[in-house]
Amino acid sequence: MSIHMQGRCVCNRLQYALNLDSPDAARTTLCHCNSCRRAFGANYGLTAKVPLDAFRYEAGSPRRYRQENGVTREFCGECGVFVCEYGEEAADKFRYVVWGSLDEPEKVPPKGEFFCESRAEWMPELQGVFHKKEIKE
Repeated sequence: MSIHMQGRCVCNRLQYALNLDSPDAARTTLCHCNSCRRAFGANYGLTAKVPLDAFRYEAGSPRRYRQENGVTREFCGECGVFVCEYGEEAADKFRYVVWGSLDEPEKVPPKGEFFCESRAEWMPELQGVFHKKEIKE
């Protein structure tokens, strides 16, 4: 069952589409690492990993910022909302789409959490998903 999803920034100038073979083609995870905490704030890094060929911009052109650790974030130059990110090794394979930028994010619910040892004490653990204590940043 293929699935078509759309997403956008807050001002609607940067729009994208996902065309996935199935909802399982997106691996949505919650990351508690320092990089995601800084980029997402209290929302942490809730992203859906999708194949590069399933992701395309439909309106607008993103601005890009490359961090020292090699992660590139693509965002709207007008409102500043970022919609996806990728590391050097994933650049030609995947995009990590910001879950909250999707129009219907509930179609791709979280499947796991990373850097769980860095989870804020007030934040509950996701139930029914995998949990990884740490991965290399």
